[in-house]
Amino acid sequence: MRLVIARCSVDYAGRLTAHLPSAPRLILVKQDGSVSVHADDRAYKPLNWMSPPCTLQEAEGADGAEALWTVVNKAGEKLIITLEEVLHDSSHELGVDPGLVKDGVEAHLQELLADRMEVLGAGWSLIRREYPTAIGPVDILCRDADGRTVAVEIKRRGEIDGVEQLTRYLELLNRDPLLAPVKGVFAAQQIKPQARVLAQDRGIDCVVLDYDGLRGLDDDKLKLF
Repeated sequence: MRLVIARCSVDYAGRLTAHLPSAPRLILVKQDGSVSVHADDRAYKPLNWMSPPCTLQEAEGADGAEALWTVVNKAGEKLIITLEEVLHDSSHELGVDPGLVKDGVEAHLQELLADRMEVLGAGWSLIRREYPTAIGPVDILCRDADGRTVAVEIKRRGEIDGVEQLTRYLELLNRDPLLAPVKGVFAAQQIKPQARVLAQDRGIDCVVLDYDGLRGLDDDKLKLF
């Protein structure tokens, strides 16, 4: 991973245009090729980013700028970063990440739901658990009654970061013509109101999971909102 702290401006050109005026920011360049620009707030969410696969070209800057970075993805969208003053530039080898280790309840929820896809709807069928992608495995990939591909992200406690995680999966999966269009289902034993609002805004369905019901200890069904 490469970490660059610089005074920079950022321009995005693609389906729409956006501009970030000059300010000190953190730029992350990851091994998968992704580039993201961060401010010193907003928690983990970048101000702008380019998801892989994409290419980064570095050139000498003009008009007093130290460098000009141009990041281009397969669709031809561009993220242009003008570095006016570089305050820090370092690279670090993080190695292979072991991935998220889920707690027993969450892993069991995934196993139970995969065995009972009908609780999501009549005619739903499993494609695969832990469906691999370049940014991590999707908990469950399945098909609904109409044959549409569905990505299901399972959490014990559904919060905004889980919706963001599913959003990234959907963005990547929808680039695969063999799967697209892919819709999302965010499933958890408890879903925070803010997470539900964000999911609904992004067209993601929310499902409240009944752990005891999935284990066959009662007859309650999942509640789909």
